[in-house]
Amino acid sequence: MDRTVEFFFDVGSPTAYLAWTQLPRIAAECGAQLVYRPMLLGGVFKATGNASPVSVPAKGRWMGDDIARWARRYGVPFRFNPHFPINTLALMRGAAGLQLQRPDEFERYLKAVFDALWVQGLNLGDPTVLAHVLEATGFEVGPFIAMVADPAVKARLAATTDEAVARGVFGAPTCFVGEAMFFGQDRLDFVREALQAA
Repeated sequence: MDRTVEFFFDVGSPTAYLAWTQLPRIAAECGAQLVYRPMLLGGVFKATGNASPVSVPAKGRWMGDDIARWARRYGVPFRFNPHFPINTLALMRGAAGLQLQRPDEFERYLKAVFDALWVQGLNLGDPTVLAHVLEATGFEVGPFIAMVADPAVKARLAATTDEAVARGVFGAPTCFVGEAMFFGQDRLDFVREALQAA
């Protein structure tokens, strides 16, 4: 059996950011392939009746502290975005579009967006701010806007989101090793165990 971990994510999730900082290393150490599956978390929430943890104030406060603890444990930079939650529709269409049309630029895009959101704390829901981040990281804004509006790109993101829901996903990040599902960046040890057993 091939060792593969599928990573269903939305860049608007701080825990997806933390998982993203760890999964490439885990996959490499396990001799596994990491497959990125961009989905729209808002669509998943709508389909499953779930909601962001910040919708419960006490849980949101706890989660902010917990994410900071995990970032320290992982040794990665983290700043809770003051503009959270951010509408990620354009961002996730961008991820789906690059994966579909220019896959060699996909990981560079993810790094730029995750860094802007969860290290710099920028409001990527503001088109002007997003344009600045894209330009600063070597992406042309005009072609990006055209790609995000491409019906094939919209369909790709919608299909992956529908697939995620059909497979039982209710939030981000969610990883699959075969049919085994692991929700949350704090379950990566189980992802590693599953990959080692595959």
